[in-house]
Amino acid sequence: MALRAEVRSLLGTWRHVNSLHKRPSSSEAHTVTLIPGDGIGPEISAAVVRIFDAAKVPIHWEERNVTPVQSPAGKWMIPHNAKCSMEKNKLGLKGPLKTPVAAGHPSMNLLLRKTFDLYANVRPCVSIAGYRTPYTDVNLVTIRENTEGEYSGIEHVIVDGVVQSIKLITEGASKRVAEFAFEFARQNQRGTVTAVHKANIMRLSDGLFLKKCREVAENNKDIKFNEMYLDTVCLNMVQDPTQFDVLVMPNLYGDILSDLCAGLVGGLGVTPSGNIGANGLAIFESVHGTAPDIAGKDLANPTALLLSAVMMLRHMGLGQHAARIEKACFDMISDGKVLTSDLGGKSKCSEFTREICNRVLDLE
Repeated sequence: MALRAEVRSLLGTWRHVNSLHKRPSSSEAHTVTLIPGDGIGPEISAAVVRIFDAAKVPIHWEERNVTPVQSPAGKWMIPHNAKCSMEKNKLGLKGPLKTPVAAGHPSMNLLLRKTFDLYANVRPCVSIAGYRTPYTDVNLVTIRENTEGEYSGIEHVIVDGVVQSIKLITEGASKRVAEFAFEFARQNQRGTVTAVHKANIMRLSDGLFLKKCREVAENNKDIKFNEMYLDTVCLNMVQDPTQFDVLVMPNLYGDILSDLCAGLVGGLGVTPSGNIGANGLAIFESVHGTAPDIAGKDLANPTALLLSAVMMLRHMGLGQHAARIEKACFDMISDGKVLTSDLGGKSKCSEFTREICNRVLDLE
């Protein structure tokens, strides 16, 4: 029942299923933890806040910094006030976070997922009408197990020059994300779930993941089940993405494949993302980088974070607000007159934001 409730709360993840959302709208103000992030994060976060203000969305933002701190024992942790804010509010919106390469603190994205058990990453990839890309009819979603796999952070030096990194796959996590994928497909009126794996090579780890997917599929015969090697999926995806519907996979594969899918519809700058936890907590985020080269120059594109915030609104049951903001954003991109440079235009972030605000007001 808890899993079904989590998936139902994601109904309307994108515009095609908004009408299915059962949770009532409310004018009561909701408090959401806002994590602006690094680089361009504060700029695009400010843009989302401004657009939400224009749309009169009943949200109070509680801004928090998640720069990691170390315990006396040396363990990296999320700052106490940020952790308490997320546990209290149950909802978060997060900009991009920088992660040191090969040194320093661990990935804060991973730490957030582990801290709050955000086990399912949901990434819709849907073509935007009027926005030209190599493909015009993409409509699929990747569901990624978010807590283990190669991203478990279990690494050590065996001898000088030899490092071992352990891929952790468990029965419980594999079954949980498989059940989520099938319930998501059912509630979103989608007909097929494809398990993506490399069980031909990693027979024990991916073999366990695939075994759990097969078992779950046996209990969900109303949804068609496919299984496919990761490399085969990549090949077929770039040839004809319309053959795919819902894809479920372990952590690393999901990280790679979801970005590939984003490239089919215009890139990470127009791709939303949501991370759903078992305890009713969810964090929605932009999945692109921090872009330090343009930070502070009013050149960033806030679309990915804005669409992630739209996912969040539908998760909250605020479908009418979500629909207005999403329509304003998509209509503007389709018009092609006020676009940031990554979308093929010359407009600044502030101009892009102002135009969406104007369109939101026109839709009142």
